[in-house]
Amino acid sequence: MDALNCCVIIPTYNNELTIEQVINDVLQYSSHVIVVNDGATDSTSSILKNYSDKIDVVSYSPNRGKGIALQTGIRRAQEKGFRYAITIDSDGQHFADDIPVFVDKVDEFPDSLIVGARNLNQENMPKKNTFGNKFSNFWFRFQTGIDLPDTQSGFRLYPVEKIKNTRYFTSKYEFEIEVMVKAAWRRINVISVPIKVFYAEGNKRITHFRPAKDFTRISILNVYLTILAILWHKPVRLVRHMNWKNIKALLNKHFMDPKESIMRKSTGVAFGVFMGIIPIWGYQFLSALVLAHFLKLNKVIVGFAAQISFPPFIPFIIFGSLKTGQFVMGNDVSQSIFNSEVSTIEEIWESMKLHLVEYLIGSVVFAVVMALILGLVTYIVLKSTGKKYDLK
Repeated sequence: MDALNCCVIIPTYNNELTIEQVINDVLQYSSHVIVVNDGATDSTSSILKNYSDKIDVVSYSPNRGKGIALQTGIRRAQEKGFRYAITIDSDGQHFADDIPVFVDKVDEFPDSLIVGARNLNQENMPKKNTFGNKFSNFWFRFQTGIDLPDTQSGFRLYPVEKIKNTRYFTSKYEFEIEVMVKAAWRRINVISVPIKVFYAEGNKRITHFRPAKDFTRISILNVYLTILAILWHKPVRLVRHMNWKNIKALLNKHFMDPKESIMRKSTGVAFGVFMGIIPIWGYQFLSALVLAHFLKLNKVIVGFAAQISFPPFIPFIIFGSLKTGQFVMGNDVSQSIFNSEVSTIEEIWESMKLHLVEYLIGSVVFAVVMALILGLVTYIVLKSTGKKYDLK
């Protein structure tokens, strides 16, 4: 623990029956222990006074929620210069002798966020925990692309240096989801290790989790994170991997996938081209990916085709849209729009103001025409070259 510059954080609220044993067990593995007294109203404060020379206690009142307690403990660890912090619940469900498991794992994978994975099928495991965990695992995988067996475990190791300056807005149990997702978005490695867990029978187990309220808060957080994932994280992750080698591999994989029909691939190209041409500049790529998700089209193919709005092609798209609009509306084509004195993108935009209606109508028609043409070309090419893949 000392070699890794790691401390242990114990958030607690009204766990007078178990907090003393948890602290004693943790002290067997670390002399750097931070206990956050989250406004306890039982005898917790008196118990903590007995450890004043062994642990660092942060207390406040009233109770503010586990998320605030964890953030308070993480900030204290950062202030004290720790690189890592292991968090362990104070209700006695975790075993301090699993601390070395986290130490060994982070030694192997430095600066990772490590989540303790419980055996969710063991005796006395509440059924609502199993359902809630599967629900949380699904959304975490969608939001980050990372598959974890247990996203709700409170026994974790945080790379407190790496998550510094991250802003959070949650204060209760849902914080443990928010911190994981945002860590993954910052390209921090998020992994798991198997741990033991103890659940007392029936009413003997003390929990402050309020199923209705807390599950609602978690659901609202997942809606927020999912929107961010679709509009920002997933497109950014795709752009980060855009080099010729990766692009070639992606296109080969998705265009030559025998499990997807030629018609569906061609439709993806047509839709991507349409979205890349219609006049929603700055939002074409993101809109194309979002709609492709809901339409169940291949997002890679749609995103690639939407790149028809790549800057070098923009003047041609503008020109084609204007010409198409003027043709559709039966107007005379103005020869002054693209004369020799109008040569830059800025000058083209200024000229477009005089022909805005033609441009808007023409861009939609032009988008439809180009989508049909390039979709048809894609179909013909794949049909003629994809036979050996037994494509339908």
